[in-house]
Amino acid sequence: MADPKGFMNTSRQDWPRRPVEERVRDWDEVYVPGALLPIISKQADRCMDCGIPFCHEACPLGNLIPEWNDLVSREDWRAASDRLHATNNFPEFTGRLCPAPCEAGCVLAINQPAVTIKNVEVAIADRAWAEGFTPPRPPDRLSGKTVAVIGSGPTGLAAAQQLTRAGHTVAVYEKDDRIGGLMRYGIPEFKMEKVHLERRIEQMRAEGTRFRTGTVVGRDIGAADLRARYDAVVIATGATAWRELPVPGRELAGIHQAMEYLPLANRVCEGDLEVSPMSAAGRHVVIVGGGDTGADCLGTAVREGAASVTQLDIYAQPGADRDEDIDPWPTYPKIYRLSAAHEEARDLRSAPAADADARLFAASTLRFTGDEGGHVRSLHLVEVDAARRPVAGSGRVLPADLVLLALGFSGPGREDGLVDQLGLTLDPRGTLARDGDFATNVPGVFAAGDAARGQSLIVWAIAEGRAVAAAVDRHLSGRSHLPSPITPHDRPMSA
Repeated sequence: MADPKGFMNTSRQDWPRRPVEERVRDWDEVYVPGALLPIISKQADRCMDCGIPFCHEACPLGNLIPEWNDLVSREDWRAASDRLHATNNFPEFTGRLCPAPCEAGCVLAINQPAVTIKNVEVAIADRAWAEGFTPPRPPDRLSGKTVAVIGSGPTGLAAAQQLTRAGHTVAVYEKDDRIGGLMRYGIPEFKMEKVHLERRIEQMRAEGTRFRTGTVVGRDIGAADLRARYDAVVIATGATAWRELPVPGRELAGIHQAMEYLPLANRVCEGDLEVSPMSAAGRHVVIVGGGDTGADCLGTAVREGAASVTQLDIYAQPGADRDEDIDPWPTYPKIYRLSAAHEEARDLRSAPAADADARLFAASTLRFTGDEGGHVRSLHLVEVDAARRPVAGSGRVLPADLVLLALGFSGPGREDGLVDQLGLTLDPRGTLARDGDFATNVPGVFAAGDAARGQSLIVWAIAEGRAVAAAVDRHLSGRSHLPSPITPHDRPMSA
């Protein structure tokens, strides 16, 4: 460690965000450009280089965090990039999008603010691109084996890159017109500008990965035909079966799923549309669901010029500090967090019905009511207790011209025919069943990511992609030198 007393002498300092009034007028990333590098070496110095680094265990990728913290503190950026990329194909994605369970597992976090691991990670990744430390790595020779990867989210891309680098000929099939999955059309531009995604795609093309966009496997090409064409198939379609809200009035116009709304806003940023047909401009917006997708809808609606935006969370408002009885260190605690979108809604007073930052906690939707034309106009809710029982006399009515449902996902969708055409077995949760080698019940077909694990974090998605690649490589070659950071049955640390 460069400074044995760094964690004692230096306070935590996060990457500063741009002023709210400035950033809500554009779709650029919320952070101040160039403001991270001047502070990041001292922040990396806060790493204790502890004997048992629980940050490793908290991250499914097994990132070598103390090693690259030490290298950044010494400003050895090339070596830091090498150590970071040894375990993570896409650190510029995780450094922007992951909620950083590694920081919850930081030993320093027992009684002090954790090391800014996520900020150090993204600083290394961005510096690596700026300095040319991430050239394409095509294989020395080809194996003669072919692999189809269905889905181009973080799992599919990680699996494809690993298998391409191992010498197999890989084609990625994506139903949308552009590569990236939810990173392309689900993640708003202000959280991750798509230039970061484009750079990786070009790197993968240069390495030999082939991309087939606008192709729905099961409809545009038969799933059985695809299986017959390739030596192995990896299903990484994600969990696209969104959860519904079965309450009276759900059929009214103006009530949409979050993943119907967010892609349109992203297409505006891509230049495909001038204005989203679901734009929140001038409308009273209510978002049902308190997770990250709901926060993405919130930030998007604010930028579109909504008249008001309120987000409903069925859970009670968590405290500011870790509850050691419920979420002991080093598990990821449920605490009150203020995302960039919530900070914007708070400062702009975008949700007059909410107490502070656009969220109404412990709120359950009872029904929707509409006008004579069949369009939603209001949402009726009630406060609930910890057991989700209604609290007497707590009913409220919110104006709502646009309602967005951000209730999560239950597994892979069935509408394209992929699951049924291959005869894939599902587990009781509705996700793809697989064995300890990521293999499905169909020989040569493997499943990874949210389609098999269920809805999870981007670090788990990339870890799944790396691990399934090792399993496929063993299937095709008899053995594999590819890293396999997790098994299909691993789960995040919990109490």
